[in-house]
Amino acid sequence: MLLAIDSGNTNTVFAIYDDDHVERGEWRCATDADRTADEYGVWLTQLMALKNLDPKEIDAAVIGSVVPANLFNLCSLCRNYFNSQAMVIGDANVDLGIKVLVDRPEEVGADRLINAVAAFDAHAEPQIIIDFGTATTFDVVDGQGSYLGGVIAPGINLSLEALHMAAAQLPRVAISRPGQVIGKGTVEAMKSGIFWGYVSMIEGMVDRIRGEFGAPMRVIATGGLADLFTEATDCIDGVDADLTMRGLLILHARNNKTS
Repeated sequence: MLLAIDSGNTNTVFAIYDDDHVERGEWRCATDADRTADEYGVWLTQLMALKNLDPKEIDAAVIGSVVPANLFNLCSLCRNYFNSQAMVIGDANVDLGIKVLVDRPEEVGADRLINAVAAFDAHAEPQIIIDFGTATTFDVVDGQGSYLGGVIAPGINLSLEALHMAAAQLPRVAISRPGQVIGKGTVEAMKSGIFWGYVSMIEGMVDRIRGEFGAPMRVIATGGLADLFTEATDCIDGVDADLTMRGLLILHARNNKTS
């Protein structure tokens, strides 16, 4: 079985798949670069036991991480608890199977490349991938599956926190879809600004990217808030919540073909 790990800025997701790529379990925890391999190991093996999964059944691992400080402990976890040398996306010996047509390919976050691989595998056409994570990213893939670059904007939670921290009279508010744009109170006005402001940013950015690309493009969304924003705009064609994990599976298979 395969252990796939997606280490993001906010959360780290662990998933186990059998040889047919059927998910057997998935768990997440807050990303913490100070968490040791042993702490991960105790936590994860106990959760696996609840699903009757034996650590000895794991024979391979793949990691996609945008937190370099977290990588050593995750690789140690794979070696010490699952007897596996993890394949790390971004390492020079890992074949992505796509061209990365940017000025400094080494600077592109692993998650963005993983998403590009998975998106093109599902739909072999030009695409914009919107990932609602700690940052909101727009990634562009052409008709040959090449990664062309994209846009990085502050994530909605970061924007909310910055608004609260910078303005003494503005409270923390929950992210939700307001019933109207014109807020009749401070909280309602903040919710409208954050939500409809992000919808406008999404629609404007998609329109500008399409105009610059010069051809029709499919738009898919992923990340925790993808459903909320997809319901509010017609510019997103669909949501793919499992995009990153599926990309990890594809890349692991691509780099471990048997002759």
